[in-house]
Amino acid sequence: MNKIEKALMHALFIHLHHNTDKAVDFSAIEEVNRKVSQNLPGILTVGPGDDAAVFKISEKEDIYMVAKMESHCSPCVPNPYEAAHTCVDGSLRDVVAMGGRPIVFLNFVGTKPLDQKVLVGPCGFKGECTCGKCLEMTSKQRLEKIMKGIRDACQAMDVLIIGGGFSTSFSDIVPAVVGAAIGRLVAPQPLTKPAKSAGHKFIIIGETGSDGNDTLYRAGLVEEMRPAQPALEKERIAMEAALAAFKTGKCRACSDLGAAGIGAAVCESARYGGLGASIDLSVVPVKNKDISPEEILICETQARYAIQTEPENAQKIVDAARSKGAKAEIIGEINSDDKQVFTYQGKQIASIPNKPTEEQLSQLTK
Repeated sequence: MNKIEKALMHALFIHLHHNTDKAVDFSAIEEVNRKVSQNLPGILTVGPGDDAAVFKISEKEDIYMVAKMESHCSPCVPNPYEAAHTCVDGSLRDVVAMGGRPIVFLNFVGTKPLDQKVLVGPCGFKGECTCGKCLEMTSKQRLEKIMKGIRDACQAMDVLIIGGGFSTSFSDIVPAVVGAAIGRLVAPQPLTKPAKSAGHKFIIIGETGSDGNDTLYRAGLVEEMRPAQPALEKERIAMEAALAAFKTGKCRACSDLGAAGIGAAVCESARYGGLGASIDLSVVPVKNKDISPEEILICETQARYAIQTEPENAQKIVDAARSKGAKAEIIGEINSDDKQVFTYQGKQIASIPNKPTEEQLSQLTK
C-alpha cells in the first residue's frame, strides 16, 4: 500500500465523512420511514444514503423533489466567507447530482455572542496567531462574512434563500454553518450513485485543481492545507452542463466530486454497485499544468460532476456538457473487477479494493 492508496483508503473506510453509518443508526431511521410510509405510500423514492433524497410532493401528482443538507463548520474558522460559499455549493451540487435543479436554500448559523472576539485565519483553531496572516474580529464581523458567502453563492446559482435558523449561544471555536438545498427532479429518473453496469463509460464535467487537498494534508503528502475555493461562475456553468447532459436521457449514474475528489466518487460508485473501475487521470481536465497525479486523484475542487453511461452514448453526453461552456472528458470505464485502478500516463498511481483485508484496515489506523 503506497501513501496515496493509504490516504484514499483511510478517507473511504475510516473517516466518518464517508462512514456515517458507524456513528448513526440508519436501521432505526429506516424503521421510522417504513412506518410513516404506511400513511404516505409512494412518497419517498431515495433516501437517506445517496447524494440526496428524492420524494414526491403528493400521492396524486407525479412531481419529484430533491433535497440535501450539508455543513462546513470547521472550514469557517480559517475561511468564513469561502467555507460558507462552498457549503452552499456542495449541497446544491448534491441536488444536481441526483438529477435535480436547485430552487431554494435554507441555512442555520450558530456562533459565539456577537461582541466576542474570534481569530480568523490559519491559526484560528489554536486561538493565537503565530503565522502573521490571521485577523482578530468580532463574532458579528465573522458572521457577516459567513452570510455574504451564503448570499453570493445562492445569487450566482439563481437559488432563493427562504429561511433558516440563527443562534449566538455557541461557546466553541468552531461556528455551526449548515445549509439545506431543495430542488425539482428534471432527469427522467433519480441518478443514484451506484454504478449500474460493467462497460459504462465514466465522464467528468469540470476542471480539477490543487485546492481542497485536506485528504493529502492529513496523510502528510503536502506541507500546506489548501481549502477548496469557491468556483464562482464555473459552478453555474458546471450545473448547466450537467443538466444539459441529463436532458439527453442517457445518464445512468451521477455523483458530485466532494471530499477525496475523483478517488472517492469513482470508488464509492463502483463499490456500491458491486463493480470495479479503471480511470486514466492524465485525460482529466485540469486548471494548472503543474498539478500532480495525486492531486488530480484526490483534491476536492468545486464545480465538478461524474456521470456514467453506455459507450455509445458517452460522446453525446460530453457534447451536451461542452455546449454549456464546460470542460468534459471520458476518463475511464466501469468493469467487473473488485477494485478501482487509477493510472497516469501509463503508470499506476493507486489501486483501491472494494473490500480491504483486515491487515490493510489495521494499517489505516496506525
